[in-house]
Amino acid sequence: MSLGPVMLDLSGITLQEDEREILKHPLAGGVILFARNFESPEQLASLVASIHALREPRLLVAVDHEGGRIQRFRNGFTRLPACRLIGRRYDQSQAEGLALAERTGWIMALELRAVDVDFSFAPVLDLDKGISRVIGDRSFHRDPEAVAALAKHYIQGMRKAGMSAVGKHFPGHGSVKEDSHLAVPVDYRRYEDIRMDDLLCFDRLIHCGLAAIMPAHVIYPAIDGKPAGFSPVWLKTILRRQLQFQGPVFSDDLGMAGAEVAGEFPARARAALDAGCDMVVVCNHREGAVGILENLEYTPDPAAQVRLMRMHGRNKITLRQLYEDHEWRNVSEEINALDVMPELGLGDDAV
Repeated sequence: MSLGPVMLDLSGITLQEDEREILKHPLAGGVILFARNFESPEQLASLVASIHALREPRLLVAVDHEGGRIQRFRNGFTRLPACRLIGRRYDQSQAEGLALAERTGWIMALELRAVDVDFSFAPVLDLDKGISRVIGDRSFHRDPEAVAALAKHYIQGMRKAGMSAVGKHFPGHGSVKEDSHLAVPVDYRRYEDIRMDDLLCFDRLIHCGLAAIMPAHVIYPAIDGKPAGFSPVWLKTILRRQLQFQGPVFSDDLGMAGAEVAGEFPARARAALDAGCDMVVVCNHREGAVGILENLEYTPDPAAQVRLMRMHGRNKITLRQLYEDHEWRNVSEEINALDVMPELGLGDDAV
């Protein structure tokens, strides 16, 4: 059996029998976890093991674990800073900021690998322009060169721990006020302006080996009338051909308001896959997810399979090995001691 193109969510801290059957569906390819799926590191490790045991190749297990407002697992995990705090350290000392970015990416990934989560949807590559509340302090910086530098080191830390990175939200969500969880944002800028600003981060990191990308549910009408995640112009022409990106593309959550322009859930999945996504993410809407599994016609793409298989985690360690690691303990104490004051938190559906 190959990996299907649909990433699904779960209801609680253990795998229910109906969820086992859903995840055995040929179209299922992964699971995204949320705070409701977490009780303790030991419970989480058991849940992930039960997911991975369902089929071969094993399903991808992912989570949004950025730090600050977006950290699904807390008790027993290092309290990660919002990326903007790392950016402020960079403004004080570039060397210290880059080092902190790498240590933060490393410990985030290492702790997730200790419970066998394959990857986190991180880092955010959007620019903090003071416009988008949903992005805000999730962004490293306003300056695209600074974001590219910090994200490069963050990704190096993740890679050291055995995890691939997912840069989001292509081609940039920071210039619109609306939250795509609740509305359909529209960015009226010219392509030339986006190319010299927001896209610079993605371009730099693609050439540094960025593993995967998640596009935004934002419409850029000067380029295309469809949101980026449903746009062949953005995903095939610009991302694949012009920027020469070779990794997998994961859709943003198809349950968000920003995805409603593509129709009902099966139509949203079809449109995202046709546009160039390798896997679609469906959160917090079981009826919509089942509708996709029952109605989506899909022929496995060998190239997409290869891209997705590369997202499985590497360098597996156990929780016991983690707790006995002196470097982990030292870095965890350092990061836990940071003066972390996140903005008002987002709900459990933010991606």
